Amino acid sequence: MGSACPEQGKDDGLTLVDREALTGAHGRANDIEVRGLTKQYGRVRAVDDLSFSVPSGAVVAFIGPNGAGKTTTLRMLLGLVSPTAGTAEILGSSIANPASYLSRVGAMIEGPAFYPMLSGEKNLRVLAALGGSPPGRIPVVLETVGLADRRGDRVGDYSLGMRQRLGIAAALLPDPTLLVLDEPTNGLDPAGILEMRRLLRALADEGRTVFISSHILAEIEHIADWLVMVKEGKLLFEGSLSEAESQQHNTLFVRTEPSEGVETVAEIARQAGFAVEEERGGIRITSPASFAPTLNRLAAQRGITLSELHAEHANLEETFLAMMKDSE
Repeated sequence: MGSACPEQGKDDGLTLVDREALTGAHGRANDIEVRGLTKQYGRVRAVDDLSFSVPSGAVVAFIGPNGAGKTTTLRMLLGLVSPTAGTAEILGSSIANPASYLSRVGAMIEGPAFYPMLSGEKNLRVLAALGGSPPGRIPVVLETVGLADRRGDRVGDYSLGMRQRLGIAAALLPDPTLLVLDEPTNGLDPAGILEMRRLLRALADEGRTVFISSHILAEIEHIADWLVMVKEGKLLFEGSLSEAESQQHNTLFVRTEPSEGVETVAEIARQAGFAVEEERGGIRITSPASFAPTLNRLAAQRGITLSELHAEHANLEETFLAMMKDSE
């Protein structure tokens, strides 16, 4: 299973191709290195000996169910919470000294907060003054997130999607190398999710590292280059999206004409060494897609017509649920 549960000092698991694809313009292999990070709240261990890496220049999804320790981990990485044990480096600097890297990090944690009576532009002016960001960045970030035409409107009149985009604009004020976003698509309608997807992809294409915490797996599947999966504060999987999905078996779904022919097709599949299950008036064969032509030919030789034959691949949500089950 990919790079799950790496040991202290172990190589980060990136192949040469991965490194070439995911290393940013500044030549860094990883913008975040987490080693043994732990956070204990009384009897509750929210984060449990967590280790993972975030490749530079990639969209990296930090995924897991609610309560998996994602937000707590982000807060430790941003210096908002002190770890009970373990350590991490952000852009080459230890989280023990947040001042050494926070000027190069933009973050939106647990939803953006703004003054509703002020315009989007005035809210950003307040934040720029507080954070020491140059005011000249404000028109740039408003254009980047698609709010240039609404800069003078009160934030109280913004839609949820617009407020989320304004939150990302605020995170972009310091022109960060690393962008850390906690549930950026939470509560958005389909149109808002699509806008957010395009925005995050564009930011990564500029060479920024985008580290997204989310539990909306169907959406993450469209934009993530790299995955870090957690469950109950522990690492479940670390690796590329394709590597995660390859952990699950591909299947062939088959229906026949007449329908009784599925018994013969099931026999053919079992003789080839593949598992078979009945489903929806047909059968599902656990096999690679490459078995389909052979199956079609062998069925035809026995006088069986395949009225339906298609390969099905596990999506990210199915992959994650299967990994969760396997870890129990």
